Amino acid sequence: MTELAASNSNLPSIAHGSFRIERTYPQTPAQVFHAFADKEMVRLWRIEDPHCVVHEFSFDFRVGGSEVSRFSFGGGPEIRLDAQFQEIVPSQRIVFTYRMAMGASPMSVSLTTVELHPSGKGTRLVFVEHGAFFDGVDSAKGREEGARGLLEKLAAFLQG
Repeated sequence: MTELAASNSNLPSIAHGSFRIERTYPQTPAQVFHAFADKEMVRLWRIEDPHCVVHEFSFDFRVGGSEVSRFSFGGGPEIRLDAQFQEIVPSQRIVFTYRMAMGASPMSVSLTTVELHPSGKGTRLVFVEHGAFFDGVDSAKGREEGARGLLEKLAAFLQG
């Protein structure tokens, strides 16, 4: 992970950061890809959470398509994610950009790549994110922790 922050105190702060996560799943690349591509599957493993209230979820998985998710954790403020799919190669690669906001305040803008590689009978997933994080509300470290948690939820979901 790398992180650089602007130092001019007259400007709102911005931190740039990136991280890479690799993990292996026993399922095939086609099965893992389907879990990222299917609206109902995405909602189950990535959106639904016992501590989360989902206010909105739309998902159009195609190049140029988008996702909008609005949710709140534990009665906290509303978080909004606006994503756009930039590149999709079935069973191999998904590239998307997304913006997150807390209420009306922007939190971050990111570019994310998910690569799926055959690994024995399973899949080696490579998740890389590059982000701009605004005004100390979020960071690459925090986003990496969140992404690792979601990839754990994906593993549990794929196990059935």
